[in-house]
Amino acid sequence: MCGCFHSSSPSLWRRLSSYASVPVLFYIHGGAYIFGNPRNRPFDHWINQSPNVVIVSVYYRLSSFGFLSISELHDPANGDLNAGFLDQIQALRWVKDHIASFGGDPSKVTINGESAGGSSVELHLVARVGQGERLFTGAIAQSVYRAPLPTPEQQKPLFQYYADKAGCGAGPIAEQLECLRKAPVSALARAQDSAVPPNFIASGYNKFHPVVDGNVIKDFPTRLISEGKFARVPLIVGATTNETYSGGTNVGVALRQFFPSITDEEVIELDQAYPIQSFSSDALRFQTVTGDSEFKCASTILGTAFSESVGTWVYRYNQRNPTNPSPAVTHTADNWMMFLGTNNGLNGTVTFSDMTSVETAFASELIAYWLSFVRSGDPNSFKLSRSPVWTKYTPMRRNKIVLQQVPDGSKGSGSVLEVESEEETVRCGVVANQVERQQN
Repeated sequence: MCGCFHSSSPSLWRRLSSYASVPVLFYIHGGAYIFGNPRNRPFDHWINQSPNVVIVSVYYRLSSFGFLSISELHDPANGDLNAGFLDQIQALRWVKDHIASFGGDPSKVTINGESAGGSSVELHLVARVGQGERLFTGAIAQSVYRAPLPTPEQQKPLFQYYADKAGCGAGPIAEQLECLRKAPVSALARAQDSAVPPNFIASGYNKFHPVVDGNVIKDFPTRLISEGKFARVPLIVGATTNETYSGGTNVGVALRQFFPSITDEEVIELDQAYPIQSFSSDALRFQTVTGDSEFKCASTILGTAFSESVGTWVYRYNQRNPTNPSPAVTHTADNWMMFLGTNNGLNGTVTFSDMTSVETAFASELIAYWLSFVRSGDPNSFKLSRSPVWTKYTPMRRNKIVLQQVPDGSKGSGSVLEVESEEETVRCGVVANQVERQQN
């Protein structure tokens, strides 16, 4: 049993011991900015494995409560844009001011997140607010969710539908906002749950997501990163092998649904970058075309930029979730392994599955790499002895580690090194060049 204690908000894991001033892992949960719960990501076993860290897992406002957007919110008198992201910044400030009381070192804070949490990590790396405060000193971005960051104006149809459904659709925007503030939480929850296709079809921008507000988030992350406008901190970044958000078989339809502003010419450009003869099946090609733009190319985009000035390590997670009937290594497969066999439901629930001794051994390898990075800024310093040295990713040598179990089912390390193919680098260059329409 872990000798830990927990605070209600944020959640905090720390073994009760004499350790003083130890590094801090600051974890941001995923869930498409719509759902999620830090309690669904248990860290007790992380602390048991490496007690000389403090782990903080934070709540932040989600969906319409965190990311309701309209141009009038540029005026602080009307409220805030990106309130959920501002929650994360404020939580980092809390850590800076108070984590020493829990034995943590505020000068050694690593931010970590997966999916929308990974996207949040990317946003913190480029956000204008907070950088001068040096709120973190390292970053781990898992499966960066490259959803479009619309403008507040592009979110206007979604705002109006939501306000109408909540009974606040009449009058000037300022009056609608005041009505929403006074509305019952249940009415707001029903309104946001209704604001999805096929109910809401007035705009392709149909999700409550972060927006480019011109203040905290000045521009699309990909553009800011390409211009060198990011925090210079050591970085781990990666994705799962078969990662994609989209379903179906039609690449063009899937891309247009995910990126509402993408042009026909850009769809053709992406389609041509993935020739059919390069893939063993249509399904694999679909996964790759959509998954690169939606998740995986963040590894190349971030890795290329960061490795020019700071230590950068890139991974490909290649172990499927054994409870998923798909043979693919899908989105969140790494969560299952790292968090005691957990699968999350859309309503915030979580189920646990028993893990085999081989799976538990592999999870220990992953956690060791992660917490080594938290402790030293290098995933190799405190890795398991059986694990390979994880070589850095550089512009000249795009090394990656493939994180996986031993195929024969033993408890050794099955992780191996690979080099990013030139084909993958070129494709992600095409993706990055479409930043204006992909809006990420």
